[in-house]
This record gives sequence, structure tokens and C-alpha cells, in this order.
Amino acid sequence: MAPAGPGPVSQRGSRGAGPVSQHRGQHRGHHRRQRARPGVASRGLSGAIGARPALPVEKMGNAESNAYQNHLSRFLPEEQSDIDGLFDTLSGSSGSAGAKNAKAAKKTVTLAALQAHTREPLPEPMTARLYSGMKSIDLPGKSSGLSEQIAKEQFVIFMSNLLKGNADEKISIIMRMIAKTGGPLKGKQILEFTEDLITSVVHVLSYRKELKGWSLENTRDSSSGVKALASELLSELKLPDGTKPVGSQLLETNFDRSVIEDWVYRVPQISVFLSVVIRQGLHVLHSLPDQTNDILNLVPHCKGIKGRGVVSLFDIPAIIYINSHLPAEMQHKWQLLFSSRLHGESFSQLCAHIVNKGPCIVIIRDLDGFLFGGFASHSWEVKPQFQGDNRCFLFSVFPTLAVYTYTGYNDHYMYLNHGQQTMPNGLGMGGQHGYFGLWIDSDYGKGHSKAKPRCTTYNSPQLAAKEDFTLDAMEVWAVGDAPESAGKKGKKSILDVDPQAQALLEMAGKSRQSEGLREPMEEDEGDDDDN
Repeated sequence: MAPAGPGPVSQRGSRGAGPVSQHRGQHRGHHRRQRARPGVASRGLSGAIGARPALPVEKMGNAESNAYQNHLSRFLPEEQSDIDGLFDTLSGSSGSAGAKNAKAAKKTVTLAALQAHTREPLPEPMTARLYSGMKSIDLPGKSSGLSEQIAKEQFVIFMSNLLKGNADEKISIIMRMIAKTGGPLKGKQILEFTEDLITSVVHVLSYRKELKGWSLENTRDSSSGVKALASELLSELKLPDGTKPVGSQLLETNFDRSVIEDWVYRVPQISVFLSVVIRQGLHVLHSLPDQTNDILNLVPHCKGIKGRGVVSLFDIPAIIYINSHLPAEMQHKWQLLFSSRLHGESFSQLCAHIVNKGPCIVIIRDLDGFLFGGFASHSWEVKPQFQGDNRCFLFSVFPTLAVYTYTGYNDHYMYLNHGQQTMPNGLGMGGQHGYFGLWIDSDYGKGHSKAKPRCTTYNSPQLAAKEDFTLDAMEVWAVGDAPESAGKKGKKSILDVDPQAQALLEMAGKSRQSEGLREPMEEDEGDDDDN
């Protein structure tokens, strides 16, 4: 997917969030957007495991009961019970339920009842959008738009289409959630909906204590992250002629149903975010084994930050987005290995904390406030050769959010060297010696991001505000499970990975085993999952 910045997507490498991303699909069978899911039609990428094949309403005949039963049958018995219980709660509190022995079909849900139920877990604008989506369901054999209240059938079909349906089934609801009038829709309206949706995901996950150790307090303010992620997702809107409007042109362009349906299909975050908002916002189907890894690993478990007074350079939307681009087996956990604010501004300290610790994410803030970094698919090793593989990528977090994947041009994925006279000393990703897409010099504090016009390895633009930048802060996070070699806690020290420090000690006549000089590697902080 293209960042919000200038330039056509074709220059950006394959950073897409869906089947559009050919390179990633061919080389990464685990990529969540390419996975086939049992029981889901070929277009139902964002449906749920165990979902039955989609049955469009118009093919069910005119019998209202048939349409209702077909949608209901998509849910397992315990799921049906959960939905029934929620509807009963909502319709009971609406005051429109009538006598206890009244038929369930006669019960309805009002906007006021929905607002009362979601007042704390969801921002009010999203509740109004959900209600518009429910109202958009036309029931066969009934005049549409006459009632301001939601019938049980509408409620079930809304749940069925958004949680179990394919892009075609979701699109009518989503368009009414974007604007009550339906399409065509302006880019500005789609942007406002997307920002509301991301804001609601962050809010409800925080409210339900589902951020898994992250919090609004230990991460960067999410407001700019919401806008950055919304802009990034919208940059995938593509007109029928294949062009992608940008900037103010995008905001004023009219997009019809087919374009928005294509966008929802290619940008699975929209469906995943809607599913989270419904499950966590309405508190329904949130604890059942129906959820896919897209939802389960939406936010990784955060470890190593609890009680240390650190505010991460990442914001919640950026964590969600970057995590979705990691290999599937690495999406469940991030552990803080290095923070310049905790461990000091020292390249030796950096090496000591990240070598042989498994795949990592590096994030940097320069003095101009730009945030950017890279994913290293292999353990960092100190050696004068390039390492890693084509799963590595570079990314920017601020002022734009974007991921830049490999081009196939060369294999200069990642590089770490220290204490050598003949080769460059520092940490680099992409490009070549002296011209890296991302470089942190061993003279800690200096770095560069060179790309004229693009990094050869990752097709990334210049990531820092200036080509040669000064580093303000840096973090390194291990992702996924630590390799077995990293399990020997307390055994490695800065001396093991800093040949220069070792040589200096030997010249001074000090033993390499001098315990007073060895700094044990930091151990796993344990589980940080209570927010």
C-alpha cells in the first residue's frame, strides 16, 4: 500500500495489504492476506474460520424467514445464543419489547438503546454509524426505510454480512455507515469513516483492556497515528482506470460502489477493524473460537516495558499496522531489547542488547521528529557481511505510515559490524555501503537515509527529515519467540559482541572474564499483559 506521500504506488515496491501485493504473496506463504480460510468463498478474505459459504440475500427468495434462517445458520449454536442474548438486552432496554410473551421478531432496537449500551466502549460517532449500517438492511417483503428501529432480522443479517460475509455482502452496509445516503461517496467521507473506525478500535481495545501490555500511557499519542494509518489505507483507493488520486484530489473525488468494494477487498484492515468494533464494542462473539489470527494477533503482547517509565516511540495504530506485515509466526509478541533512554546512547550497548536475540524491529526518531525503522528477519550478528532474507522491510511511522518491502534488486537486507578497520562499522538496512536506506553509525548518534530516488533493496524513499540525520531516540523490539540460543540468560555481555572493548581490555592486561566489567544481558521482564 502506498503511503500518503507523493508519487505513484508503482515506485514504492510491493507494500500492499492484500492480493495486490504480488511480491509478498509469492514469497511469503504465511502472509495473512493470502491465506485461504476454510468455508469462505474465494473473496471472503476477511471472513471468519468456520464460516459457511455466503448466501446473498437476493438469492434467498422473498420469504423473510428463509433469508433470516440462512443468515442465522452461518453462526454456531453458541454464537446464535450470544447474538440472541445481545438483541434481547438491546431490545429490552429500548422500551419497545412489549409483553414478555411477544414474539421475538416483534422486538426492535432503537438508536437510544444502542447508544446506551455502547456509551463507554465506543465513541458516539461509531455507534451512529453501526446503527445506520443496521438500518440499511432491507427485509424481503417489507417496505424499506419506514422504521427508525432495528428488527431482529436486520440485526442478524447485519452481523452475518459484516462478520461472515464477503466484500460484496459487506459493501452496502459499509457504504451506509460511511454516509446515510449511500454512494457515490467522496474521498473525504471515506477518510472520516476510516479515521472513526481506527479511533474506535484503539478506544475499545483500551477500554476492554485488550491491548496486551501496551497502553495509551506507554505509547506515543495515537491521534497522529490514526490519521497516518487512515491516509495509508485510503491511498489504496483505485479508480476504474487504475489511477490512485492523492492529496486534495483524493478528498474531492467521487467513488462509486464497485471502487469501494474493490478497496474493501484489497484492504482487509477495514473488515478486521469492523469485526473488532462489533465484537468488543457490542461485547458479542468476543470470546468464541471463531476469531481468526487477523483479530487474535491484531495487537502483539508487549513485554519488557512494564514499570520502567518508558513511553515507546510507536503509537497503537502503527503497532497494529507494522505487526500485520510481519511473518505470521512472529505477530504474537514484541519484547523490548534496547531503548536509548534506558540503556544509554552507546553503540556497544546497542550491540550487546540485540545480537543473537532473533528477528527484531528497529525504530528511530531523528531530531526533526521523523519516525522510521526496519524489520530484521534474522538475529543480528556482528560480521562484515550482509545478512537476513527477503522478509526484511523498511518502514516509516511519522509523518507518514508506510511499509517498504524488498525489490529483488539485491540481497543487502541487513548489516551489523563493529570494531573493524577495513569495513564500515554500524547498523544498516538496504542499499549499499555508504548509501544505506537506513544507517546508524558506530559513532552513535549519527546516521543517514539515502535514496535518490529510491533505496535499491526496499524501494523506500528517504526516511529521515535530512539525508544525514542526528539520532534522537532508538528502540529495538524482538518479535515472536526468542531463539533457543538467546535462552542462556546472563551469559552474554558487551564484551562478547564488542571486539574493540575486548581488545582494549587485553591491552590493559585485564582478564576478559573480569566479572566486574561484564554487564549481563537483560532478562525477560515477564508478562506485561495487565494494562
